[in-house]
Amino acid sequence: MTISPSTAEARVAVIGCGARAGIAAHVASTGVGIVTALVDPDPAARERTAARLAETPAQFAGVGELLQSGTDVTAALVLTPDDTHAEVAIPLLEAGIAVFCEKPITITTADADRMLAAAARSGTPLYVGHNMRHMSVVTTMRDIISRGEIGAVKAIWCRHFVGHGGDYYFKDWHAERARGTGLLLQKGAHDIDVIHWLAGASTTRVTGMGGLTVYDQVTDRRDNSDRTMADWFSEDNWPPLAQRELNPVIDVEDLSMVQMQLEGGIFASYQQCHYTPDYWRNYTVIGTEGRLENFGDSAGGVVRVWNRRSGYRAEGDAEYPIVGDAGGHGDADQRTIAEFLDFAAHGGATATSPVAARNAVATAVAATESLRAGSVPRDVPPLDPAIASCFDGKATS
Repeated sequence: MTISPSTAEARVAVIGCGARAGIAAHVASTGVGIVTALVDPDPAARERTAARLAETPAQFAGVGELLQSGTDVTAALVLTPDDTHAEVAIPLLEAGIAVFCEKPITITTADADRMLAAAARSGTPLYVGHNMRHMSVVTTMRDIISRGEIGAVKAIWCRHFVGHGGDYYFKDWHAERARGTGLLLQKGAHDIDVIHWLAGASTTRVTGMGGLTVYDQVTDRRDNSDRTMADWFSEDNWPPLAQRELNPVIDVEDLSMVQMQLEGGIFASYQQCHYTPDYWRNYTVIGTEGRLENFGDSAGGVVRVWNRRSGYRAEGDAEYPIVGDAGGHGDADQRTIAEFLDFAAHGGATATSPVAARNAVATAVAATESLRAGSVPRDVPPLDPAIASCFDGKATS
């Protein structure tokens, strides 16, 4: 469908033209939106993004310049580095512009609370792009749980093999605590959100553990701010200790885990490693009448269910194919953008929730604090009920 500025229901500004700016190409495919502005301090980044779009949007160096320009914008995709989300999104919300914020919503619980407060105060739609809620592997597991095939959920385990971790997270700002708090948050918040969604409950108490166990041994360092990930990513960068040109500062953990106590007597664990040879997620969900587990997390994989007592049976009692998501996040990204624009333009229902996104960050922050304090358990601070009540109707887990 061809969309013109006169027919588009959502006029979208793309804020941040870096690694995630490619999702802006999904706007036109929804049939209800058009990109009218690109915002980034780097002209070259803006031009790279513009080249991927059918539209010819106006270009700006910053959000202030955009807001002062009078450009017709009704929605914005905030795709800037994680530590800037609050300072970028809050002025947009206050201006009445619906915000899609890339996940994690922020890198601190306090900033997440500030952003939700701004959305509540202004009454402006806020959507956090937890696209994993639209991944087939996750929706398949949730459907199995909803049908009662494994009974009431009591435990969830997630192992995340981050095979591209060296290239994705240790060659730029992701490697610095000051920019992202830690990878238990930056990477883990996504899986923690899924754990909460599958459980139908949020975390109240955590114990974290982990360390910087491999990449601190790589002494070849470079400031890569003049390059993009496409310039350095290669599956030939192997084994991990053979990596080169890592970020000058590396003070985040490359191996981490957290034990979680959730509401309703549910327990969960999450583990991530950034130097595995393979890259995928493995979930196990145990209920009162069985368990499920995924093998692969994209097209071609399966979710298996066991609900008969026995010894080892690799095939399980039921098997469900994972369909879609052939390109990893691609299909889920498209569904997420479509959902956001429907929400912004029509108040449509969403699978995601700003409150749930905040709770994932609060859990990850507390887990990181626990990890760095010798695994001392930490309580997860709840959201102010007055703010939470403004998002009634949106799932909090």
